[in-house]
Amino acid sequence: MAFTAPRHLFGIHSILFYDRATKLPKGPIVKVLASGGVEMTSDFEDLTGGSEKFVIASESKLVTTELKFTTKDYRDFLFELFLGATVTKNAAEAGGSVSALTNVKGTSALNATTGIASVGVLSGSEDELKFGKVIVKVISATDINLIYSSDIDFGRGTNGEYQNDDMEVLSADITIPDSSATVSVAAFGLEFTGGSGTVAMTIGDTAEFFVRPINTSSTDISIGSSTTTFEEFGAFLYTQKRASEEYFEIEIFKAVGAGLPVLAEEKVFAQAELTIKVLKDFTLDKIMDIRALSAS
Repeated sequence: MAFTAPRHLFGIHSILFYDRATKLPKGPIVKVLASGGVEMTSDFEDLTGGSEKFVIASESKLVTTELKFTTKDYRDFLFELFLGATVTKNAAEAGGSVSALTNVKGTSALNATTGIASVGVLSGSEDELKFGKVIVKVISATDINLIYSSDIDFGRGTNGEYQNDDMEVLSADITIPDSSATVSVAAFGLEFTGGSGTVAMTIGDTAEFFVRPINTSSTDISIGSSTTTFEEFGAFLYTQKRASEEYFEIEIFKAVGAGLPVLAEEKVFAQAELTIKVLKDFTLDKIMDIRALSAS
């Protein structure tokens, strides 16, 4: 009697997460994977008694099923599924963008009459916009300086640099003009508009805005809302197609996940290890299907 050929699994190809109600994908397949697979472990209840040194009987209790995978691809939808995040995808910005100015400390920095009315992109200097959060620091009743959250983009356009340990980026403070006049910071692609009246800010007050340089797309991901929920989803996992034309697919019908580490190391691509709890679908009366195919 001849035995059938043994089955060998090699590598991992992809994971797809889908909406349980429609079976439509939650996002593109995740392919930049270091590992992935399903673990099924069982607890046992052992019977012992008296002076007996060995287990007399044992019954399986709970079979815990988990899908574990390590991804090097931080897709937007992963933040939605595993962190309950609100994800906003922005269209391309051919001229970059500057977010609205908002007060941080005090109320005098952003003031339509006696402070800064607004900040925007300086026309003709869009190439100078540098990525990062900017803090506006009030130096005097009329003067400000700018503090950048990082120098990661200072090499764009005219080189930027920190002027001191206070992280100020302007070698000289700039004066916010009265009567809705404007003042520019060309080396950073910014233009400030003064209040409609006489500017009189409070020393030490601060405000903030965010700068996005010219881009083809961007994403804003907000995490930690008090109304955060973690939705259930389904998944397909495929091992690598073998040279022998063998395929191996796992479909999970109901699962939930929470937690997405974002870890960065020196000169190493970031990767995240995720654990998904696999649940039983009572309608289907199962937790998963496995489909294997051999062509030879």
